[in-house]
This record gives sequence, C-alpha cells and structure tokens, in this order.
Amino acid sequence: MFFSRSQIIYSLLLIGFSSSVFSAGFYISEIGTPGSLGTAGVANVSNNFSADSSWTNPAGMTGVKEKQTIVAGTQILFPKVEFNSSIAEAGGSDGGNAGDIVGIPSFFMTKQLSDDVTLGFSVVGTMGGGMDYGDDFVGRYAVTEVLLQGMFISPSLGYKVNDNLSLGVGVSFVYTQFEQEIAMPTLNPASDGEVKFDDLDDWGLQPFMGLTYQLNEKIMLGIVYRAEFDAELEGDIKFSNIALPAATNKKMEIDWTNPQVLKIGLQYKFDDEYTFFVSADWEDWSEFSDNHISVTNGVVTTLERNFKDTWQIGFALSKKMSEDSQMALGFSYDSSPVDDDDRTLDLPFDEQIKLSAAYGWKGNKNLDYSIGTTLMYAGKAKVDQMTPGGRVKGEFDKNYILFVGATLRYIF
Repeated sequence: MFFSRSQIIYSLLLIGFSSSVFSAGFYISEIGTPGSLGTAGVANVSNNFSADSSWTNPAGMTGVKEKQTIVAGTQILFPKVEFNSSIAEAGGSDGGNAGDIVGIPSFFMTKQLSDDVTLGFSVVGTMGGGMDYGDDFVGRYAVTEVLLQGMFISPSLGYKVNDNLSLGVGVSFVYTQFEQEIAMPTLNPASDGEVKFDDLDDWGLQPFMGLTYQLNEKIMLGIVYRAEFDAELEGDIKFSNIALPAATNKKMEIDWTNPQVLKIGLQYKFDDEYTFFVSADWEDWSEFSDNHISVTNGVVTTLERNFKDTWQIGFALSKKMSEDSQMALGFSYDSSPVDDDDRTLDLPFDEQIKLSAAYGWKGNKNLDYSIGTTLMYAGKAKVDQMTPGGRVKGEFDKNYILFVGATLRYIF
C-alpha cells in the first residue's frame, strides 16, 4: 500500500494531545481532595487548612493545625465525549463516546519542623486522560487514539514570616508519557496505513512558590506562581501497512513548553460556620503554541497552533454542618485557549464550566473521610479541519466529564 512522503510529513504535523479532561490546556485543578473537587479548584490557592496545600499553595502549610498529617485519595473521571460531523469527506463514523475512564490517585503530607517551618510532599496526576475514536472515525487521518499521562512528585517548604505573612516554595519532578495513533490514506481505499507514536516520555522540573497574607481576622489572600517547564519527549514512531522507504520505524522527539501559571485567591470567613472563596488565574498558553517535532534522519519541523493565553474565575462556599462534618459547593469558568478557526481534532480544547460539591466527616480516632464530585462541561469545541483524507467539520455535541473522588486523612 502506497502514499506519498508528503503525507507522512503531514501526519507528523498533526501531532497533538487529545483529551478534554485538561483545564484550558493540560492542567486540571481537581486532585481528588475536598478543597479541589468540592470547590471546582477555587479553594486551592488559599488553602491553609489541609495537607494538600503542599501542592496547591506551599505557604498555606503553615496554617495546618496538625503537626503531621497525611491525605491520600483517588478520583475517577467518567467522560462523555461525542463528535457530530457535518462534513466528512473521507467517510466513516463519528466514533461514539471517545472518552476513556481514568483513575488518578493522589498523596499529600505535611510535617511541622517548628512553629515557623513546615515541610510538605505530594504526588499528584494533574495531567491525564485518553481518547479512542476508533479506526473508522471520520477524523481518523488526524487522530484515532491518544493517551497522555503526567505525574508530579513535589517536595515543598512553608515558612511563617510573622502572624500575617507566610511564604512557600517547591519543585515538581514531572514525568510525562504520550502515545498516539493516526490513520494514513493509501492507494487501496479499503485499507488505511497507520502511524503510531509509541512510548514517548520525559522527566522535567517545574518550580512553584506561594504566599498567604492575613489581611484581617476575616480575609486571607493567597497567591501561587508555577513556572513554565519544557517537555522534551523521546520515543518511537512506527509505521504499519505503509510500503515506502521513508516509512520505516524511527526514533522521534517532541518538545513543547508547558506554560507558567499565576493564581490569586481570597478566603473570607463570615463566621465559624461559613467560608467564602474566590479565585482567578492567568495561564500562558501562547507559549505552548509552538510544537517542535524531529525524526531520526528525517523530518524536523515546527507546528504553530495559534494558542492564546487563558483566564479563569471561580467562586465557592463551605459550610460547617456540625463539629464533625462539613460540606462545600463551587463554580468556575475557564476561557478557551484556541479560536474555532484554529481548533484541531487532535487537541479540541474549548471553554470549560465546572460545578462541584463535597462532603467530609470525622471518623474514629485520627481518621477523617471525604467524598466529592465535579461536573465539567467542556464546550462545543467546533472543528473545521483539512486532513490527508479530506475535510472534516463538526462539533462535540456531548462534551462532559464527571469527576468522582474520595480521600482519607490520617492525623499523627
């Protein structure tokens, strides 16, 4: 089966990361804890009450009352992601529900070294998900299947400067793994070729820092900054059903810049029962826009995705139900990093709207429990794209993710 060298090159230019579980881009604010799942991530930046502050804002660790505490949990993502085509020149099906169910564990720990210094450690998956459209998908010449996983292992330190101000720093050791499959047209219309990006991975470093400041007895300010980091993935590119000298298995590299992020939030205590949270952020997704691709003894190219910076805003409320239980509700909105004219099937990001709720209660002895959920609407994600097999146009008329999580907290 034959196709041209230019079509192989074109398939490389379509490289991307397709999963609507990512907030605005790759980052998700839900980490399975009540402060994230129950508030749509809004309480993260002003978190000074739980061990997950070791990840969300290391300065907040100085406010954790317990001398040593562990929070461990998991969240499961149930996606409903269905594309509806209006133009499909290559024919095929719309792929049904392309979203894969994903489980993401998490672990957090804080330990007070003194009245002013607290150490933290966290393991979280804030990048993760996959899509499987099937081999007969109308957009198969852009993507048929993809998997992206990211794990952040992060030591951190919080320092209480005085009764009002705390500072925190940390660094994340980031492991990224990526796989993707793309169909390729051949001279035999009954049989497609296939290009597979296999076992691409990389370790990277992302520093982060935070601040909390008690403005008065009711209001606390939180600020978090995460630096950009470069992902430079290396792995294999494999060809199937493609009879062309250039189409032999090779090593490949993909690199991009994960953007810097600045978050700011306020925590307002109405009284001992009610606490209100508000947060906003800016994410530098225009830095991600250039994706660099190289193949051993082959193509070296840059793909410009025309991404733009995003912003987010959210509100949440927690209520102390009794001495032994508490609940939270939250809402947030993320802007789209890409315009409709530039969106592609391999990376169909759009605006996101989240509604969240969580409930926590005290158990026996030193154990606490919580459950939480977030429902995320990921936009219509309209696409109008030319592929090697022809034009594909449509939108994701079902594009939802349900996050369900539970945590266990142990106090030493």
